[in-house]
Amino acid sequence: MAASKVLLTDLSSGISHVPLNYVRPVSDRPNLLNVQSPEQSIPIIDLQDLNGPNHSKIVKEIGQACQHDGFFQVKNHGIPERMIKDMLRVSKEFFKLPERERLKIYSTDPSKTVRLSTSFNVKTETVANWRDFLRLHCYPLEDYVHEWPSNPPPFREDAAQYCTNVRGLVLRLLEAISESLGLQSDYIDKALHKHAQHMAINYYPPCPQPELTYGLPVHTDPNVITILLQDDIPGLQVLRNGKWVAINPTLNTFIVNIGDQIEVLSNGRYKSVLHRAVVNHNKDRISIPTFYCPSPDAVIKPAEELVDKEHPALYKSYTYSEYYTKFWNLGLATEKCLDMFRVSTT
Repeated sequence: MAASKVLLTDLSSGISHVPLNYVRPVSDRPNLLNVQSPEQSIPIIDLQDLNGPNHSKIVKEIGQACQHDGFFQVKNHGIPERMIKDMLRVSKEFFKLPERERLKIYSTDPSKTVRLSTSFNVKTETVANWRDFLRLHCYPLEDYVHEWPSNPPPFREDAAQYCTNVRGLVLRLLEAISESLGLQSDYIDKALHKHAQHMAINYYPPCPQPELTYGLPVHTDPNVITILLQDDIPGLQVLRNGKWVAINPTLNTFIVNIGDQIEVLSNGRYKSVLHRAVVNHNKDRISIPTFYCPSPDAVIKPAEELVDKEHPALYKSYTYSEYYTKFWNLGLATEKCLDMFRVSTT
């Protein structure tokens, strides 16, 4: 494929039909008319007093959301509104740059710590997804920030401030999640070994036939926890009680979802939930998930305190590198990669 055709951002301009390589089989389409309204949405948790007198109450709310929903929203999270606006602005500016500028960092190699690409895994998938994305490694920040795009000019500074603040939020949430499981507050922190943090800036162009394709198809997140920033265009949908529910953006909140690794660490008490991204006919959309991960050599297994005769270990022990390799090769298959690591009951 020629370089000028690599990015969906440029391919999609002015077309009236979705190209065939983006059209999903009839049995695997979004069925947008059968999506429930946002009134049946996910919990909103106020973090104002997480380090104050209501600490225990908020920890309990977080635990209940992890157990029953797998997704929740947070407000009063401590990240300034200005920083959120700057991150969304500079992300949109990046995807409006001339194609030749963006393509300087284009790559299909997932081992690269900074890369622009499209769909998910263009080397293995048979049906493409309606998105382009910029993927950045973010922690330790000083190891990677010099590799990030220098155009638009504020990008590095704005993204670095945002990443640092999101990491602070993640660490607070991981302490609360550990406590909600009855573990020491630093349990998950230590289980991640050296930690890793990645960010994807997803760009979903307008789509002439959104009912035929996905921005991202049904999947669970392979990491520990994801903090999602969205612009004002809906797109995220979460599977609840067998029904798809639209999660509309709420100003100055973040969506938090539990990844596969917390499901394992909690020995299945907390669930990594299937979700998807759909696209819009008239408007483009930006979403910015921060993926907080174990370091590749971290050994993940159910917490010993959560395993007993009544609650045997549900998952095998493995390194995160082993897990992510299998996830990448599956290519966002509908089945959860987690199923490959379950302890056999036969």
